[in-house]
Amino acid sequence: MQPQRHDPPASAAERFVLTAPEAAAETLSGLVERVVFHNSESGFCVLRVKLADQREPATVVGECPTVAPGEVVRANGRWQTDPSFGLQFRAHILSVVPPSTLEGIEAYLGSGMIKGIGRAMAGKLVKAFGDQVFEVIERRPDRLREVPGIGRGLAERITTAWRDQRAVRDIMLFLHSHGLSPLRAARIFEAYGERAIQLVSTNPYRLAQEIRGIGFASADQLAERLRIPRDSPFRLRAGVSYLLEEAQGQGHAALPSTEVSERATLLLGAERGAIEAAIAGEVAAGALIADTVEGTPCLFLPPIHHAERQIAQSLRRLAGGRPPWTIGDAEARVRAVEQALALKLAEGQRTALAMALTAKFLIITGGPGTGKTTLVEAILKGLAEQAVEIQLAAPTGRAARRLGESTGRDAKTLHRLLEAEPGRGFRRGAERPLTCGLLVVDEMSMVDVPLMQAMLAALPDEAALILVGDVDQLPSIGPGQVLADLIASERLPVVRLEQIFRQAAESRIVRNAHRVNRGLMPELARSADELSDFYAIKARDPEEGARLVVELVSERIPARFKADPVADIQVLCPTNRGELGARHLNETLQAALNPDAADRVVRRGTTFALGDKIMQLENDYDREVYNGDLGRVVAIDHGQGQLLVNIDGRPLTYRFGELDRLMPAYAITVHKAQGSEYPVIVLPLARQHGRMLRRNLVYTAITRAKRLVILVVESSALELAIAGRPEPRRWSKLRELLSA
Repeated sequence: MQPQRHDPPASAAERFVLTAPEAAAETLSGLVERVVFHNSESGFCVLRVKLADQREPATVVGECPTVAPGEVVRANGRWQTDPSFGLQFRAHILSVVPPSTLEGIEAYLGSGMIKGIGRAMAGKLVKAFGDQVFEVIERRPDRLREVPGIGRGLAERITTAWRDQRAVRDIMLFLHSHGLSPLRAARIFEAYGERAIQLVSTNPYRLAQEIRGIGFASADQLAERLRIPRDSPFRLRAGVSYLLEEAQGQGHAALPSTEVSERATLLLGAERGAIEAAIAGEVAAGALIADTVEGTPCLFLPPIHHAERQIAQSLRRLAGGRPPWTIGDAEARVRAVEQALALKLAEGQRTALAMALTAKFLIITGGPGTGKTTLVEAILKGLAEQAVEIQLAAPTGRAARRLGESTGRDAKTLHRLLEAEPGRGFRRGAERPLTCGLLVVDEMSMVDVPLMQAMLAALPDEAALILVGDVDQLPSIGPGQVLADLIASERLPVVRLEQIFRQAAESRIVRNAHRVNRGLMPELARSADELSDFYAIKARDPEEGARLVVELVSERIPARFKADPVADIQVLCPTNRGELGARHLNETLQAALNPDAADRVVRRGTTFALGDKIMQLENDYDREVYNGDLGRVVAIDHGQGQLLVNIDGRPLTYRFGELDRLMPAYAITVHKAQGSEYPVIVLPLARQHGRMLRRNLVYTAITRAKRLVILVVESSALELAIAGRPEPRRWSKLRELLSA
């Protein structure tokens, strides 16, 4: 078959991948001479394709799950001139068919995709069997030994490799034909192997529970393509579990049974009786656990139900134990520490230090300026002469670095300390505990139930534990409110630091944080001319608020306070949505602060431009970067499909298919800022932020600033936030278990 431009009818053997919704200008087809680049996760590829009416091969860019030299591609798209790489054909739909010409077959076999066949062997096979070579390999493999150089062992290896390759391609074709992206298809094949088609066809909803990155909505779409009935028990039971997983993302460890039934009825469009039967089936199968929270019947997913009980048992045991060191006279040791550090501890700090030196478990909580950091230093100094190994940890990379800087010791993220393996849990646990006599964990308000359970499971039986955090900050993003529940149980030793030290009290940031926490309006600068570290600017509406935020960050703050608009200033938002949400402000700030970027790439509607400020969105242990780490885009390689970023002075490469792990970070949510500090904070507050206008959110945002806080406030939004509207309840049994 000679390559030519035409618009052929679709063949059943073709693999179609939809990569963009816009209509194509034309269609072309040709022989793949070379695969310049192919990302197996995203399917993004750059191909050199031989066209019938062109002497030189054309560059075709698109997405396809698998492609090899010698195959024929049919591309639907348009010609574009890339500023870096010249004329290219951008394919919106890219299909591939096996080669039929001898030239194509030889290139295909010699591409290296089938182990045991290189270019020379491919030539021998084509010479021996012509265009029947695929038929020989698949149905008459004994004939391979007719070719010089192929013995029994090599013939078997070629046959096995061919069969495996065909299996992979058939599965990828099946998954893509039902709307799954190359990344998701690859994950499914990796999980299920050759059984993928059978398992997915029988129950596509298992994907939502077993495959990272596939949620209930995606599984439901696949089920519809596979014509799974909408009232299938698989669908109803998966929908119920999905609701509880969603609830965990909203901070709940459980949900009332009646609420689950109501939500499931709306989500699934099923009768209440069918939903109740599905719930009963899940409970009977052990996929859900029925229990109560303060007398209310609730439903739990088994891992979270087990985790809360394990936490309660471990903490009761810790609180009643003795530390692995001996302090003769605690008061004398406290005085010695004061002398060694040349400071006078406040009464609350002295009490906490004495308790920390003699107890096996202690919680230390307090707001900004109350001396938590100083107390941790004093505890470490007080144990310096003891033969005890101390580990320091925090939930995020930035919080761990702050803890390490303040103590002069190595501090790790909890995930790194526990040796997390993505998708597999933690290598450290009861069978392989940590090597320490004392574990100190900072920023405990961010720790959720699963992480707390994993940490306690890995703590050696003899080791002591000190938890430090500000209980008045926002609770964890994940399920539970661990620090608050531990303190509220009134069954565990707790020290609350309340005295604000004079030097800290001189800062309006610290004073106002405490005022907000007590439900009082912050003290503001009397005029824009007054030199202060805390200002509030009124905005008539969200549109004016967004304009003011951009003006402040790009012009007014740099001019007045000599702050770098990208490195020093961080915009914090209550939510991602709306005119004053992180998404919209990121776009407007990106346009204002980086308008003339030399290069950019767009993935899933998000633009990454050269020089952009970016944030890591998840812990990545291979790269040793963590959720909340900030960096800059330093290079974009379209040919290789890669983005190069600099995070904390280290160059790191991300494939375009991995860009969902990053986001532009000119504006981020307050939740994302927990555990971090920034020189300057700009916090927009508007009525559109709705239920997120809460006192602890404003308090948390203010405590992230070191030098300057500027609020951009619409009418009564600040008053609404500080008024102290009731916090939405988090359904958790931990406090009840501890109090029992």
